[in-house]
Amino acid sequence: MTQWGSKALGDQGLSAIQILRNFYGANIYINSASEVAGVPSSWPGANLTIGSRGDSVRQMQDQLNAIAGVYTSIPVIAVDGAFGPQTQAAVTAFQQAFGLPANGIVDLPTWYRISGIYVAVTRIGELNQ
Repeated sequence: MTQWGSKALGDQGLSAIQILRNFYGANIYINSASEVAGVPSSWPGANLTIGSRGDSVRQMQDQLNAIAGVYTSIPVIAVDGAFGPQTQAAVTAFQQAFGLPANGIVDLPTWYRISGIYVAVTRIGELNQ
């Protein structure tokens, strides 16, 4: 869809579905889901490092442990929501294994690489069941 054509249609007051139907025909519809499963949370908005606490840290620890089940160079850590030295060591090992700057800090690129590898690892596991 071209942004030029869609903007002009929006300026004319067409809704999103009307704009889509203009480009793709009357047979399309927008569906919704009450829950999307298997998709990790978005970037928490700040780097996770020593001293960080909370659900984002807990999620990242859980994902690292799932990855560690396949990539044994990554140590298994406690899933406690507290970013301490063991979590930092696991993050550093992950970064080394996947070609990221190995600083032990979960920045935006590291967060999304963890999420991507986690999804891949857990989906592979589902295929083998």
